[in-house]
Amino acid sequence: MTEMSYNPYEVIGALDPLPYYRWLRDEAPLYYNEEYDFYAVSRYDDCERGLVDAKRFISGRGGVLELIKAGIDMPPGTLIFEDPPAHTAHRSLLSRVFTPRRVLALEPKIREFCARSLDPLVDAKEFDLIADFGAQMPMRVIGMLFGIPEADQQRIRDRVDTTIRTEAGKPMDVGSEPSFGGEMFAEYIDWRIDHPSDDLMTELLHTEFEDETGTTRTLTRDEALLYTTVVAGAGNETTTRLIGWAGKFLAEYPDQRRELVEDSSLIPGAIEELVRYEPPGPSIGRYVPADVEVHGQTVPAGSAMLFVVAAANHDERRFDDPDRFDIHRDIRSHLGFGYGIHFCLGAALARLEGRIALEELLARFPEWEVDLDRGRIAPTSTVRGFETLPVLVS
Repeated sequence: MTEMSYNPYEVIGALDPLPYYRWLRDEAPLYYNEEYDFYAVSRYDDCERGLVDAKRFISGRGGVLELIKAGIDMPPGTLIFEDPPAHTAHRSLLSRVFTPRRVLALEPKIREFCARSLDPLVDAKEFDLIADFGAQMPMRVIGMLFGIPEADQQRIRDRVDTTIRTEAGKPMDVGSEPSFGGEMFAEYIDWRIDHPSDDLMTELLHTEFEDETGTTRTLTRDEALLYTTVVAGAGNETTTRLIGWAGKFLAEYPDQRRELVEDSSLIPGAIEELVRYEPPGPSIGRYVPADVEVHGQTVPAGSAMLFVVAAANHDERRFDDPDRFDIHRDIRSHLGFGYGIHFCLGAALARLEGRIALEELLARFPEWEVDLDRGRIAPTSTVRGFETLPVLVS
């Protein structure tokens, strides 16, 4: 096979990254990138095994390549960039606040938010699936959860979006002391400290938990800022990208789209296939604290390891005909929401938002085409998906 290379900053912006993933799995199951000094694994079993091994591949130096390479000490409360026992304590708190019951209770409001975006588009011949829909509903859901006034939601979403933007094909500039964008939520948290309400932010501020030292307490203000930033960033970006991929693939597979229109019970399976086929987070970074052997080679202590879950989700060792998009696929498991102790806490919300978004979109627009020539994939190094996707409707 022709020699290739894997530059994650270029591949994340490629319209078709599958040839790179296939080359990694077949020719370089343990890959080393000299330019950016990281290792990568791409087969399903390797990713699954590594992501569950929280001792040999740790999160406390960051889950993003740029953070790991910067050698930054993560502040408490970043959750996705923590290791046990701190991670165990913080995740337990968020699990108690962000319950399945709370998620399911959001359905009427999510449906209302979808209608607010889609109803004005019914007579349009063309609209931008991202700007006019995909970026709107998740923003309103997160705003509702955290008690952020609607007048401020667009500004907050734009600032969250800005924090992950890069120059196309280039790493993200994290700086020496990244704030992780927490300051943008400061005024809302300060207000909620003195004015509790029925929202997620209030519960985060006032729910007691036992921390890693055995102390029973509530979150500090700084921890609450980071919690809010992590949840808001993940909730906004990933669901927006999921909606974009749904627009693309269902335009390319109109027969499957027609099945979804005729039988909405197939939509949850379609959401799983979308997340498998194009996971919004294509790779997950870990730090290697001690020498580890992978595929007969030594990955030295101090290395950065990327688990390329987007490649793993197309591993023919795990899935039959993995490059075929199939809403009927029997997916036992995939790595689109991560794996192990850092499995995405927002997976239930993402699935709910995705299902409702497709139900409402298909109810109004059973057929559409996309203009990929004018579509643009967002220039980031962390979340993969469209920032613009023109949709043509008849």
